[in-house]
Amino acid sequence: MRTDFRSGIARCSRRRFIRTVGLASAGLAVSSRSGGQQAKLPAKQNLVVFLPDQLRTDTVFGPTANAVHAPNIHKLAAQSVIFDRAYVTHPICAPSRSSILSGTWPHQSGCNNNDGVLPRRLLCLPEMLGDSSYTSGYFGKWHLGDEFVPQHGFGEWTSILETYKQAERKSHAHRRLDQLISLFEPSKRPKRKQGASDYTGFLKSKGYSPDSHRGKAFSPEFATNLPFELSKPKFLENKACEFLERHGRRPFIMFVAFFEPHPPYSGPFNNEHSFDSIQLDTTAGDVLSEETPLRSRLLQEAYRKKLGGMDGYRHTKQNYFGLINEIDRSIGTILAKIEDLGVGDRTITVLTSDHGDMMSAHGLLGKMLMYEQSAAVPYLVRAPGVSPRQIEQPVSHIDLLPTMLDLLGKQPHPQCAGKSRAAAIRGAALASDFVFLEWASSKNIGRTNTGQLDIAVEQSSLASDEEIKKCLSESTRAVVSPDGWKLCLRDNDKNELYNLHDDPEERQNLYYTGAHGDAVDLLTEQIHHWQRQTGDSLRI
Repeated sequence: MRTDFRSGIARCSRRRFIRTVGLASAGLAVSSRSGGQQAKLPAKQNLVVFLPDQLRTDTVFGPTANAVHAPNIHKLAAQSVIFDRAYVTHPICAPSRSSILSGTWPHQSGCNNNDGVLPRRLLCLPEMLGDSSYTSGYFGKWHLGDEFVPQHGFGEWTSILETYKQAERKSHAHRRLDQLISLFEPSKRPKRKQGASDYTGFLKSKGYSPDSHRGKAFSPEFATNLPFELSKPKFLENKACEFLERHGRRPFIMFVAFFEPHPPYSGPFNNEHSFDSIQLDTTAGDVLSEETPLRSRLLQEAYRKKLGGMDGYRHTKQNYFGLINEIDRSIGTILAKIEDLGVGDRTITVLTSDHGDMMSAHGLLGKMLMYEQSAAVPYLVRAPGVSPRQIEQPVSHIDLLPTMLDLLGKQPHPQCAGKSRAAAIRGAALASDFVFLEWASSKNIGRTNTGQLDIAVEQSSLASDEEIKKCLSESTRAVVSPDGWKLCLRDNDKNELYNLHDDPEERQNLYYTGAHGDAVDLLTEQIHHWQRQTGDSLRI
């Protein structure tokens, strides 16, 4: 049944787990330690941001979350303000992180691909804060340039990523793909420094020998075979807790950026969830129609061949859940350390992700798409004195940085393209707004992201080489409306229109039906207006 474009979305049933849990303490002021001592001024707030990579929303809250063994994350969700419909600015690692950390759109920062380096001219949270009483630390995946020295105002730093160039061994299909999308065009982007991470040094100290890059580093697969005590999450947990021991009694800002549950989908808890308990998305067996963008169809074809059937998807999801359990253990330990130090009642805790994971939806894995499973993310904020609740209106990561500044009692910074949502976190009504997303041409996202397509390119039955070349060069601009419409406009592939109210699984592309011209016109104008405001020159 057709839904009028301007009608609101019916309210969804609320999650049961949030109804009885509150914060341990609501006080912001520090009371006097003795009867004769004058009360102190309110203490400055601390900030902890957990930033897992590729964490899907429905594993954190909602009716299916309990299928994942993640008690610490679920407890945090029950104590937090939850943004039900939070979206990234760009559904891939580096561009999304650039917005989270600098408050700018990827097309503004130039970080519109996974080779992007965050320009020195752009400030991050510690620099914007302008308060020397704070100590700051960044632990984990940076993916915005040099991994090996503190960046953009962070005082302490722990790296887990290698940046050695990948070996040039390629499949025939991958070489063909390189030719199709001209990956070897000269680039003017800043180059990343090469080197080994702190985590590599840690494994070497334990007697392990690197298996990659001519004995200089460890491959991503190496760590998947190690016990939890030697895993990246445990390594970051230890570093974060050491930081808290040293600095936790004075104001601090700390980011813990886990690599997991990013591929390779494997780790020490692969069998934490029984295979029979794993439920795939209801769209897992769907075949995308010709009204769907070709790039999505190529990806689906590739995964169908790679995984070989529904059991392949189920096994992958089983391992994915195990990786979430892995980071959950470390998050629990870090939160416990904060409580042990007695500063939990003046610490703001945030959990979000740089993008989601399709994880069987529409027969797909990974990110890079505008589907909800890829472009929407969990976004939780637990703050002293703030009651847990859920906020239905859509919000964007572009607002995350100004919101954190506001919660820390600081003025908005002119660099931030978004606006603070702190008032809504504190209980005020959130005004409905449009949320915008972007995607840069695949020829600029780095060859690491094209590997998912190599099988499809080699023996695709879907399109000619020329059609594939064209779709891989597409750029997208998208908008989600407050009343649940999503429009995706592309320069070199099919457009999409979904009514998320009537079709939350995005099974029916309404763009080409001719029945929703009012929605298309209004949302197209919204995208063009946003482009003019933000200096986006893409013509769609």
